[in-house]
Formats: sequence, C-alpha cells, structure tokens
Amino acid sequence: MTTQRVITLLAGLSAWACNGNGTQPAGPPLDLLKSGGDAQNWYFNNPLPTPLSVTAIDVSGGPVPGVVVTWAVTSGGVSPVQSTTNANGVATTTDSLGLSTTQTVSASFTGLQSAVTFTEIGSAPPTAVGVSVNNTVFAPRDTAVQTGGMVTWTWNSGTTQHSVTYLTAPGALPTSSPTQDASGPTFSTTFTTVGRYTYHCSVHTTLMMGSVTVVH
Repeated sequence: MTTQRVITLLAGLSAWACNGNGTQPAGPPLDLLKSGGDAQNWYFNNPLPTPLSVTAIDVSGGPVPGVVVTWAVTSGGVSPVQSTTNANGVATTTDSLGLSTTQTVSASFTGLQSAVTFTEIGSAPPTAVGVSVNNTVFAPRDTAVQTGGMVTWTWNSGTTQHSVTYLTAPGALPTSSPTQDASGPTFSTTFTTVGRYTYHCSVHTTLMMGSVTVVH
C-alpha cells in the first residue's frame, strides 16, 4: 500500500503540473497521506508529545478541505475520534497511549480503500533519572520522569561552577540548587505535578539549558 500511495502522489503532482498553477478547486478526496506523529516512543497512559496528522489529497495531489477523518486505536484512546481537514487538507488528533507496548492508530474517511496506519511504542516512565553536569552541558539535556519520581544532577565539572536554576514550571518553581563546582556534589528534585519544567545554569545562561517532563 505504501508503493501505491507514492504512485498516487506522483501521478497527482504530474497532473498538477499539467494544470498550470494548481489553483483549481479541490476535487473529491482520493487518499490520505501521513503528515506527522508516526513512530513516536512515549510512556503508558500519557498523550504523545506530537499530535497525529494526515493530509487528504485529490486525484491531482492537491489538498482537500472539509474531509471528515475517523481515527481508530488498538489501545488507549484518541481525541477527537473524528476531525475535519482544514484549508490545507490536514486533520489531527491527540493520541494517548494505553498499556500496550505497540499501539496502532488508523485514519480513514468514507470511501477510502485502505486506512493510513500509525505505529507508536509505549513503555513505563522512569521513577529516577540521573543528569550529568559537565562543562557547558547538561547530559541528557531533556529528561522525563513519573510523578513522584526524582531527578538527580551530579557535578562533573572540576573547578567550573554551575547551578540548576528553574525557569518555568506548571505551578510554583521548585527550589533551585546552589552554585557549586568540583566532581561529586549532587542535587535532587522530587516532582509531584505533571507538566514541563525548564532550567538553566545561572553562570552559563545561554549555553546550559535543560528540561524535565513529568508524566503520569
């Protein structure tokens, strides 16, 4: 089916070229193309970071607005279960992973011969995460942890001073670390509120940035 979709798209582009600038009204929808959100890896019972999206095209390969797309999922859930393509022919939905390691989501419209399928991978979120504080970098830069879990930063910077200074949070800012140096000192935060937290080093404000995403 992938080969057939590519052939359909190439034929549509050829027809578009023959029709000049392609400003003619869109025809009936012929196919759906995946336009975002496929093959994500995320955590059980949490919405994927990137919405799933498809583009409806007509026989000339042009986008078709106003097409009602139905989404179906093997586990978890999608919201909404039906969405309508916009002026660019794009329809989206938010996918929440269930408890299956592999989840399949399909998108279709009435009359479509074969649905478009997305495959997502789920896993249990970590309850403890370690971050290394090196010279001018947090490694890893972006992390995720389960609610009630802890992130611990370990300094590996010799005599260069660094800090973990919180910038944004879904609620009140957590307590930031002291500014310190050497190898071995640690700093930890236990996260209880779902959302994204950002932080930087107060000494190297533009070079050292990081984030923690707290999930269910």
